[in-house]
Amino acid sequence: MIFSSKAEYGVRLMVELGRQGAEQPISLKAIAAAEQLPLAYLEQVVARLKKAELVRSARGAHGGYWLARPAEEITMDEVVLALEGAIAPMECFVNEHTERVLCSHVDHGDADQHCATKLLWMRVQGGVIRSLQTTTLAELVEFSRGESSRRVAVEAS
Repeated sequence: MIFSSKAEYGVRLMVELGRQGAEQPISLKAIAAAEQLPLAYLEQVVARLKKAELVRSARGAHGGYWLARPAEEITMDEVVLALEGAIAPMECFVNEHTERVLCSHVDHGDADQHCATKLLWMRVQGGVIRSLQTTTLAELVEFSRGESSRRVAVEAS
């Protein structure tokens, strides 16, 4: 399963917001510079995160963005769902009209016929969703801080 750059950039944006804390809003320009991401694309990504009520914003000279809730309360499934929509390992798992997994290889008029790979893809989907549900933004922020300190130590030696 490959997530789009929206998910990658959105998670990186959220981690940067988590790293900065909630004391004052952070401009998208500063986040784009810190993460080396395109500002115009970040504007689209942050709009989705704001709509999902994961970030808040303020306008003006001292405006910017901050987390809508503490990082400990934000799980990655919320972030990825806001940016990607359905989390599906196969295109046939996504259907607007039903919550059931549909298979394009099966005649849906024949209730006795089953897709041979459905069980595998359901397990893959469940594993990915569980991983996202059990990973908090706070964990990623802490991990990023550890990575930064390891990188600085390596560069210093």
